[in-house]
Formats: sequence, structure tokens, C-alpha cells
Amino acid sequence: MSKGNKLVLYTRPLCGDCQQAKAYLNDLNIAYEQKNVEDNQQVEAELVTITGSKIVPAFVFYKKGLFGSSKVVQSFTGFDANKEAIDAQLSDLKKS
Repeated sequence: MSKGNKLVLYTRPLCGDCQQAKAYLNDLNIAYEQKNVEDNQQVEAELVTITGSKIVPAFVFYKKGLFGSSKVVQSFTGFDANKEAIDAQLSDLKKS
């Protein structure tokens, strides 16, 4: 992702929706950071802080600020139910 924008995808290994989301992003050649919440309580706590739940997959879109810090601009929990909104964010990432 250019200009400091990035996508972080929170997943669990046995989550079918997570596998579908990763395949979709890979098919579109979208760069993303994957965080596995299964065996890492700190990552799971981070997910809960951002989204308010432990549900995966969670798509978290970040934008880099003027002074180097990143802030969450949008997050979505679940893939199929949010596909249209996720696609809009992915389109914005491609443009930046």
C-alpha cells in the first residue's frame, strides 16, 4: 500500500470466512498484514479494542498521519456481509 495506507486482517486458522477473505485479497493482489488471534491474547485484545468484538475476519484500514502515527479509518467485522464496503475501501487503497 502506498502513502502509508494499510490493511490489517485479523483471522483464525480454522475460520472459513477468513480463508475466503485472504483468497479474495490475494486474487486482487492487495497487500495486507495478517494477524492471527488464535494463539495470541495480545492480538485478540487489540482486535477487541478496535472492533469491540472477537469476531473474525476483521478488516482494519489504517491511514498514516502527518507525524508518522497511523490511525484506524475504518474497520469491518465479517467478509460476506461487508463485501461492498470492503471493496470501496480497497478501491481507495489502490488509488493512494
